[in-house]
Amino acid sequence: MQLESQSKQTEFHILFIGNSLTYSNNLPQLVKKQAKKHGITVKTKMVAKPNYAISDHWEEGEVQKLITSKNYDFVIIQQGPSSLQNGKELLVDYGKKYSVLCKNSNAKLAYFMVWPPINHPERFKGVINNHSYAAKINNAILCPVGAIWKKHFNATNNYDYYGADGFHPSKKGSEAAAKVIVEYLFPK
Repeated sequence: MQLESQSKQTEFHILFIGNSLTYSNNLPQLVKKQAKKHGITVKTKMVAKPNYAISDHWEEGEVQKLITSKNYDFVIIQQGPSSLQNGKELLVDYGKKYSVLCKNSNAKLAYFMVWPPINHPERFKGVINNHSYAAKINNAILCPVGAIWKKHFNATNNYDYYGADGFHPSKKGSEAAAKVIVEYLFPK
């Protein structure tokens, strides 16, 4: 799919690749609803499995077929939280593979930055730094959801973006994620 000027194009196709942090509360559907508020039509496909990293999806091979179909304007990759060195390496190394494939397929790669578990707030720094670095190195869009969550927690001392298990998002957390994703994919 050839990318048109975003000022003219009002319909976009997004491929979401991730795990339970993406499929909890059906994040792609929430992104559709948020985009619609801005006059943008979004069609989505989600490939998300429990406890999957972007490397697991790559090794299975389905995502390569989807990306090379040239049916997507954006490919959003998510793994989480990736606050440690091995997570950073996955974000960078596999991000490069996704980036090359996206470039060859006229799609733009985006990283969906997630968050650490509620009981490990000290890991926010690693999550933010590693996602930011990987997006920069791979010339990708950064959707800094984790950073926005951290600002919310710091400002309000309210952790309502987390679900009952202290890791997966509440509906409010997924709605906040959708808002960030739309703002960073379609800046005004």
